[in-house]
Amino acid sequence: MNKFLSALVLILASIVCLSFANAQTEQQIKSEIQKKLGANAKVKSVSPAPISGLYEVIVGNDIFYTDAAGKYLIQGEVIELASGKNITEQRQSDINRIKWADLNSANAIKTVRGNGSRQLAVFSDPNCGYCKRLEKSMQQLDNVTIYTYLIPILSPDSAQKSKQIWCSADPYKSYIDWMINGSPPSGKTDCITPLDKNMTFAKTYGITGTPTLFFADGSRFPGAVQITDIEKKFSSLK
Repeated sequence: MNKFLSALVLILASIVCLSFANAQTEQQIKSEIQKKLGANAKVKSVSPAPISGLYEVIVGNDIFYTDAAGKYLIQGEVIELASGKNITEQRQSDINRIKWADLNSANAIKTVRGNGSRQLAVFSDPNCGYCKRLEKSMQQLDNVTIYTYLIPILSPDSAQKSKQIWCSADPYKSYIDWMINGSPPSGKTDCITPLDKNMTFAKTYGITGTPTLFFADGSRFPGAVQITDIEKKFSSLK
């Protein structure tokens, strides 16, 4: 029994030492790459990649790969040939995922169609052409609750329009009148708006472009995606 315990202690000690060594290596690689990239890029993490000898490097919300010395930065996708699985794409989806509960619905323009059972959050700039195209497409959706978070990132006029939309008597109508019908918002801009909170949320979660969509499972769809892709995603959540 004593020999067994001694062997177990040695194994556990080896595991701890190995974990510590790996953590040191990852930290060294992270420091080396951060030094080379400079202050304009934030290296979030370094961890072993699925390929022996390579490490996954997350910079901002993007995935790269590097060697053990941090000498090279590799941009591309890792695909497992046996299964055809795009490992990089899956990892990208994972790191872009948010917790649905982190969204504050009080900061959004809410609209409900049908039974409202399917939920969708959209980050939009009122001067974004792709957002207008997406909004037209989303008129086809039924049995959905859509939360529209205004983030005026394109111009000072975006902030002006966002305030006018939010401060109107019917924000959703004002938003749709502009986005779909081309009728510009008008009226006051001095009400309390959630725009600063929405911009802070966008910065925290790396939302750098509009439109950006989030589903109830936290997954993110950037850009003006096709309505068929939205419906397909909804179907996968059932």
